[in-house]
Order: sequence, then C-alpha cells, then structure tokens
Amino acid sequence: MIKLFASSEDVDSLGNRFRNRRFKFFEQQIQKLKKPIRILDVGGLESFWENRNYHLKNDIHITLLNLKAVPCKYPNMTSMIGDATNLSHCPDNSFDVVFSNSVIEHLYTKSNQEKMANEITRVGKYYFVQTPNKYFIIEPHYLLPGFQFLNPRIKYFLLTKTPLSRGKFWDKQFAQQYIDEIRLLDKSEMEALFPNGLIYKEMFCGLVKSFTAHNFL
Repeated sequence: MIKLFASSEDVDSLGNRFRNRRFKFFEQQIQKLKKPIRILDVGGLESFWENRNYHLKNDIHITLLNLKAVPCKYPNMTSMIGDATNLSHCPDNSFDVVFSNSVIEHLYTKSNQEKMANEITRVGKYYFVQTPNKYFIIEPHYLLPGFQFLNPRIKYFLLTKTPLSRGKFWDKQFAQQYIDEIRLLDKSEMEALFPNGLIYKEMFCGLVKSFTAHNFL
C-alpha cells in the first residue's frame, strides 16, 4: 500500500517510489566507474542506502555529510560533520561521486546554493544533485498545489491552522523554519549552478517533477 502523506524516508511512501526510479538512473551511471567507489552523500542518511542494499556493497564506501553526526552501523558507511556550503576540510577530487537528494533547496538563499554547488564540483570527480522543480504543480515538501507561490503568512496559516498539508497541523517552529529555508529551483537556475553538467528530468504525468544535475557524460 502506498503511503501518500508519509515521508520519503518511509520505504512504502510515494516519495520513496519516486526516489527508487530516479536512483536506477544513478546506478546506471556509477556502473561505468572503476571500483572501489567513494561516494559523498550531502545531507543523506544510512537508511537511504540500506533500503537500496548498498550496505552489502563492499566495493562502495559512502560518507554521509550532515550538520550533526548520524548513526552508521555498516562498515562501508561513515558519518562526517560538515556544512554543504563549506567543505574546506575535503581536498579537491577527494570523492569519486558527490550525491545529494533534495537538499540544495533547503539552504535559505541563492548565495548558499551557489556555495554548495561550487563545493560539490570541487570535491567530487562526478556529481549527481537532485532538486524538485519549482514549477511542478505540487509542492513536494507540503504536498499542496501551488503552495510555493503563496505569501509566507498564508503558508504559515495553512500549515499551523489547517490539516491540509500532509493531513496534519504542523508544529509552529518547524513550519516557520521550513518556510524560511526552502528556496525551490527551476531548470535555468540548476543549469547556472552546474554549467558544465547535464540536466536529467524526472517526469510525472507528462510534467517535470524534478531536475538532477550530473556530469556523467
């Protein structure tokens, strides 16, 4: 059964099904690379890779970069504390692939997004960076049509005073944080952030649901 309103981290959620389909394209690309492969996942969790059986791949090592340490129980996965906009502790080309799923839109400002893109292309030989399409009819964080174009005050009211978003009343502090931090991107902005890459379009019902910038040529 598909859990429509569940987080994408839930294996039975609709969001996770979209991730699985997108991940197949990623796998096709890294199969071309020489093993072992070092992957830096910016903003990722071990459960994401575990759900795709990557904890069983001894020839792939995954480093999970987050603002705080995250649990890691598998020998081929490690946690790194850091900021996606400043990876100065990582040398140039120190990872074979930098992977990031629905993170770059959570950085508050265009400037921070530019910093993240610059750091990703510096530390990774290859990159695979996904983000929702700003102009997709449904805003994926809230599962509401056109929500991204509303006034922030209206967003706050709908999230905290009605159960329209994901069938719940959002915590006031969490709702305000989400409203402040999310800055969705369109195709032209992704192309500007990753000028030497390609854009993979994820389609749903004939519409572009998300963009993924990558340099697997």
